[in-house]
Amino acid sequence: MKAVKKLLDNVDDAVTDSLAGFAQAHADLVEVNWRPLYVRRRGGTPPGQVAVVSGGGSGHEPLHAGFVGEGMLAAAIPGEMFTSPSAPQIAAAYRSAEAGAGVLAIVKNYTGDILNFGLAAELVELDDIAVEQVVVDDDVAVEDSTFTAGRRGVAGTLLVEKIAGAAAARGDSLAEVTACARHVLDNVASMGVALAAGTVPAVGRPGFDLGPDEIEIGVGIHGEPGRRREPHAPATEITRALLEPICADLALEPGERVLLLVNGMGGTPLLEQYLVYGRARAMLEGRGVTVERSLVGNYVTSLDMHGVSLTVLRLDDALIDLWDAPTHTPALR
Repeated sequence: MKAVKKLLDNVDDAVTDSLAGFAQAHADLVEVNWRPLYVRRRGGTPPGQVAVVSGGGSGHEPLHAGFVGEGMLAAAIPGEMFTSPSAPQIAAAYRSAEAGAGVLAIVKNYTGDILNFGLAAELVELDDIAVEQVVVDDDVAVEDSTFTAGRRGVAGTLLVEKIAGAAAARGDSLAEVTACARHVLDNVASMGVALAAGTVPAVGRPGFDLGPDEIEIGVGIHGEPGRRREPHAPATEITRALLEPICADLALEPGERVLLLVNGMGGTPLLEQYLVYGRARAMLEGRGVTVERSLVGNYVTSLDMHGVSLTVLRLDDALIDLWDAPTHTPALR
């Protein structure tokens, strides 16, 4: 297969070159520590505030570094492409972000991330830094994969980061911020579809092959296989195939309120994303479910994958207040 063209100078420097431009573009919001590599809020975490920290392999931008700033993350740790950051790298970010109230680590459910974030917590405990960890496992597509033990962490990660970050910003304790994050995890579910795979720069070709009339239902954000491969279909049918397992997982009932996120995987035009949003919203309303909050766009991507994911979060008054709280980050304001 012919190599895919990319706007790169050297594939080995893709992550650091991108972060250098990111840091310059958003110098009012973030600062990058290069050795070891992490991104933190400009000026650090406000004194006495819980530091909400996340991270993982690169290739999912703007996750995670794009959500560093007021009302969200205190720091983000980028690994190499689709690869967990190292434990010493994560520990350094914990130490830099901690401001006297402890650290909440938001970790996607991938084996390398779980191991390295857990080890980093053990390292900083020697410095008397309290670390709580929550594991995001919102993907209803599969119950297991070669990447995870259990369900994968996907676009629901954004919602956990926003709501936990808002709880930290209002002055909640580490236990309270952790409880808010877990409340989101108990009420969120996601599922995605790929029309074409993303291309890892060092590989130079799509991560998996789909025929000209094939789609992958339930794909992961690293290109992991989903529930099934089937013929391409109209957007309404694809949207229903994503939404029905989400509604079943959450056991949504008429009269409930939700946030609906349509997340682009990196190569999907907004024209298509908003079309899917309209179809999904109509289906939820047809079930008697009210869509009270919405978000559409590229937030948790898989390089240049052509596809979308749907995420539904069951809302209550407390979650709405935290979602609506002010935030100012490079990717969400």
